[in-house]
Amino acid sequence: MSTSVEQKHSPIRNDEAFRDTLRELPPSAKLVAKVLESDAPLSQGELATETLLPDRTVRYALNRLDDAGLVDSRHSFRDARKQVYSLSA
Repeated sequence: MSTSVEQKHSPIRNDEAFRDTLRELPPSAKLVAKVLESDAPLSQGELATETLLPDRTVRYALNRLDDAGLVDSRHSFRDARKQVYSLSA
């Protein structure tokens, strides 16, 4: 996994509401959430690289996580054209 100035480690999510919501999501969303627990913020491309999932599957997973209110996004400091994702606080 790569390291950068922009990268920080998120605390592992243990709250029951987060787990209950995540339990209802597809496996791809669970994998993306697990990667974001340890390496966030990440762009969609970085998530595809880390998870070995196709870009389209990562996009679907991020949309499902966003719909469930489990992920936040913002513009990247390195490239303002890209969004970076992290788990919601």
